[in-house]
Amino acid sequence: MKVVFMGTPDFSVPTLEALFNNGHEISLVISQADKAKGRGKKVLFTPVKEKALQLDLNVYQPDNINSEESIEIIKKESPDVIVVVAYGQILKEDILNIPKFGCINVHASLLPEYRGAAPINWAIINGEKRTGVTTMVMERGLDSGDMLLKNETKIYDGETAGGLHDRLMKIGAELLIETIKGLETGDISRTPQNHENATYAPMMSKDLGKIKWNEKADNIRNLVRGTQPWPGAFTTYKDNNMKILEVDIVAKFKDEESGRVVKVNNDGIYVNALDNCILIKQIQFPGKKGMSVSDFLRGNEFEIGALLK
Repeated sequence: MKVVFMGTPDFSVPTLEALFNNGHEISLVISQADKAKGRGKKVLFTPVKEKALQLDLNVYQPDNINSEESIEIIKKESPDVIVVVAYGQILKEDILNIPKFGCINVHASLLPEYRGAAPINWAIINGEKRTGVTTMVMERGLDSGDMLLKNETKIYDGETAGGLHDRLMKIGAELLIETIKGLETGDISRTPQNHENATYAPMMSKDLGKIKWNEKADNIRNLVRGTQPWPGAFTTYKDNNMKILEVDIVAKFKDEESGRVVKVNNDGIYVNALDNCILIKQIQFPGKKGMSVSDFLRGNEFEIGALLK
């Protein structure tokens, strides 16, 4: 099948590789513009562009995918299908109507749950026990098109958004190949979404990681897991923002207010939440590397009785 592929971040790469390895003709790869990163502002290729060049594929990086120029370039490719995986721009109908089999999106949730930009993070933050990947035919609405295939998976206890991301991107690649085969043979059917059951997963922001200690311990633990690796959960200790990288939950053993540090040892920092106690096991201070609390305590003290805010 002749494919135009659209994608930008790491999550998109396994699907691009799977299409290539399964013999599909990828006539064009479209990715977001390269960006300058780091202190030196070095311009880095997007992960999809980097992989496409390794595979000797043509790459196009328009500022506006819906411009007349972009539309004409895609039309000239005459693709059977456009595969879209975390591309980063909304496609208008002029593009959606180009390919014979439509634009097929790989979305990291069990639609209609968690439509939007950050389904992996929000599934963990909200304490979900399962998630998955859905392939769907794109339409004008936000992740609202007819579904093709789904693959459900468990969210493991303690799994972070980063770990789940790495599992789902492989599941998504496999599901897309299965979807393409079904489109070719005609053995796949479209299932409309029940829009009444739709939930949304908005874009992540830095301030989302701010811990509210008067919440239940499960909610705090889920926030820590769901904001890894970005934006990260954090709290304020002695006027410094302290990132919290890993926590556990233990029974409350001191009747102190939420946010109060009630114990510190090599196992971690014990902080009261609403119902239980949070055991902070790994931390990171500004300008420092993340480390276990036991490593931190080798050269530093952490004040028992401090109020984290």
